[in-house]
Amino acid sequence: MVTGASSGIGKEIALGLAKLGATVVLVCRDAGRGQAALEEIQSASGNSSLDLLLADLSSQTQIHKLVEEFKHKYRVLHVLVNNAGVITQRRCLSEDGIEMMFAVNYLACFMLSNLLLDALKEGAPSRIVNITSSVHRAVRLDFTNLQGEKLFNKDLIYAQTKLAAIIFTYELARRLENTGVTVTCACPGATATRVWERSSRFMDTLFKTFMKEPAEGARIPLFLAASPEVEGVSCKYYQTRQHLKRSRVNPANSMAKSSPETYDRDIANRLWQISEKLTGLSV
Repeated sequence: MVTGASSGIGKEIALGLAKLGATVVLVCRDAGRGQAALEEIQSASGNSSLDLLLADLSSQTQIHKLVEEFKHKYRVLHVLVNNAGVITQRRCLSEDGIEMMFAVNYLACFMLSNLLLDALKEGAPSRIVNITSSVHRAVRLDFTNLQGEKLFNKDLIYAQTKLAAIIFTYELARRLENTGVTVTCACPGATATRVWERSSRFMDTLFKTFMKEPAEGARIPLFLAASPEVEGVSCKYYQTRQHLKRSRVNPANSMAKSSPETYDRDIANRLWQISEKLTGLSV
């Protein structure tokens, strides 16, 4: 399962998995764009074992329905790639009353990973790969302003969601020791994807000029999702060291240290408890 699979890195990861012969479930918000991506991947890979499931991952109701639909069709899951992400210019709330970037970039990852754990354990050895970003290094987790309640700065809140995703990756990996389910996360580097469409004009005219193509951004996540070289590897962060589009990445050499805060167990437990409360899950 690959979320945010209608374009960008998500579509490239889905294509890579399809080329390897996997049955790939594309999770998309828009039916038209999702179907177009499915047909494109099918044509490029020659793999007809593709499925499209629709969900707006800012909605917890739709996440639950997505999981129900998946489990109705499939018994096991071998790979979950939490790729979907969003950047908003202004503070806006989901239908659940949660700030949109926090809802999509982090809480959806928390919910899907936990709600699909039984299928992942049934499919073990299996893998969860969370897409994050090196921008997590620029912030610390402010529990009084997780959702921009006191101060909304899109760059700050976006970076916090990516920091939260790494903290969650490590905590989930610790909780899943000896289950056959591994959890890793990856920063794909600056990649030209739809997530930047609502960013500033400066980003459109300057930064995107130097961004790499989605296929290159997908190399590390695809490596973590499918390579036998990382079988059994868990609780690790991978980051491209080449950010410009002219550079190529060797995924096997991309394991890195994340910021010191990501290894703090007290912070991880506190974030987990908040996440349970916001999602209504007890896991």
